[in-house]
Amino acid sequence: METQRSGDNPLYLEDLQPGQRFYSRSIGISAEQIIAFATQFDPQPFHLDAQAALGSIFQGLVASGWHTAALTMRLLVDGGLPIAGGAIGTGGEISWPRPTRPGDVLSVESEILEVRASRSKPDRGIVTAKCETRNQHGEPVQSMIAKLLVLRRA
Repeated sequence: METQRSGDNPLYLEDLQPGQRFYSRSIGISAEQIIAFATQFDPQPFHLDAQAALGSIFQGLVASGWHTAALTMRLLVDGGLPIAGGAIGTGGEISWPRPTRPGDVLSVESEILEVRASRSKPDRGIVTAKCETRNQHGEPVQSMIAKLLVLRRA
């Protein structure tokens, strides 16, 4: 089952079912953005200094995994998975199979894996979604299984 939605139509629990797929817009990342994020949040040499990064395991400047995660969140909120009331995480797993590099253009494909109504709170449920962030070559730079609190329609 293939679906693509925009942020104009927020999704409620009743709108979601396993197998649905959602696609975000794309966003680019520059060396300046990588360094600015790392300076504030993850000041490691391979995120801060292109020359120092050449001698690292990455052999060049790379974005922090948390920067990639933040960009993923931005893409999801901007319409890649437009959950009514906001994307409220309750847990999950995240991995970074390859680094995000300057010049990469990222997009997110999300697939609904499970939809479960709450037994104790009838106004909501939990949705499990696999969100894969890919670069311009279609290579995954982040994979996340997210458990999201999703509201039901009033």
